[in-house]
Amino acid sequence: MNVVQAGDGAAVEKAGSALTVLSVVGARPEFVQAAPVSRALRRRHTEVLVHTGQHYDDRMSRVFFEQLGVPEPDAHLGVGSGSHGRQTGAMLAAFDALLEQVRPDVVVVRGDTNSTLAGALAAAKLLIPVAHIEAGERSFERRMPEEQNRIVADHLASLHFCVSPKAAQNLAREGITADVHVTGDVMLDALLQNREAAQRHATALQRLALEPGGYALVTVHRAANTDDPARLLAIVEALNGVVGERIVFPAHPRTQKALAAVGARFAPHVQVVEPAGYFDMLQLEENARLIATDSGGVQREAYYLGRPCLTLRDETEWTETVDAGWNLLVGANPQAILEAWFSFAPPAARPPVLGDGAAAERIVQLIEEFVLQARVAQGAAVTSQPAAIQAVPA
Repeated sequence: MNVVQAGDGAAVEKAGSALTVLSVVGARPEFVQAAPVSRALRRRHTEVLVHTGQHYDDRMSRVFFEQLGVPEPDAHLGVGSGSHGRQTGAMLAAFDALLEQVRPDVVVVRGDTNSTLAGALAAAKLLIPVAHIEAGERSFERRMPEEQNRIVADHLASLHFCVSPKAAQNLAREGITADVHVTGDVMLDALLQNREAAQRHATALQRLALEPGGYALVTVHRAANTDDPARLLAIVEALNGVVGERIVFPAHPRTQKALAAVGARFAPHVQVVEPAGYFDMLQLEENARLIATDSGGVQREAYYLGRPCLTLRDETEWTETVDAGWNLLVGANPQAILEAWFSFAPPAARPPVLGDGAAAERIVQLIEEFVLQARVAQGAAVTSQPAAIQAVPA
């Protein structure tokens, strides 16, 4: 396991040519994670950005590209919604054709989505090295699709970029010790790079007539909550039971469908609104008195912004925030949620347990060094130029 410092790009000069890196994105957290890495990569390399279409709604996709400054995708697989198996299978078929065209030096996947799994598996089948950002995160709940995705991606990856030492230790317990690097969290990079822009351009507080500190923010989207009517109704019951505080609930399209399917009815103090763009979401998080969520990304953003967080799950990958006293697991138990709602009080200290905001530069440096070593081992420098991108059928 290595804890690395940001480099100056010397490795790429030794390598003799720029790299071609194929980056996979498909869902909201991946768009956020991609922004700082893409910015660092494109200063000296060619990045081929591939959008699988896992999140295809403009409210969950295009607005993030625009606000984060992520370049337009070079290829869009257009997979759309579907069961986990169908969605992943469609991505695999499309990736095969694309990877044969581009032949990148490295394929970068991130997080734990179906896009992560498909990108890693397709690249590994073609013997293309896989770099996994957010490697080693574990909830230890094998029934979660996200846990299955991240475990398989880690065991296929050649490069493992961990947010914290604890993630690296998880990998070591599974026998993965080669090319494991603690880089910090690229989502912190993104937040620091975009916080001022969000403060200037976000309109959520004005649009919803919210006062800073005068509301709680809720997000629910994970299948464990939305696909289980009993858990979803229990969360609704808890939110309705909160007395004396306004609750703002930006609802994922799938969550909206699930709420409608169970006939959920909210008390007047609970305001369900459309999904928020990145700037609006940062503004809502930064000004909330409390955040309740089942999102891994929102848990981390709550920590970085100093907002108390109740996690609406029975487990979390982000145990560092729990250990620091800023995140409390309450599951979908109405009594636990209501008891913690006004009593949870984090300590003053928030140690930098998930990095310092320079993860993207470290990741690019490590990719450069990995490819250089591979080229030296092969005995010859290989100039990698991107092929023209053709339309890829979904």
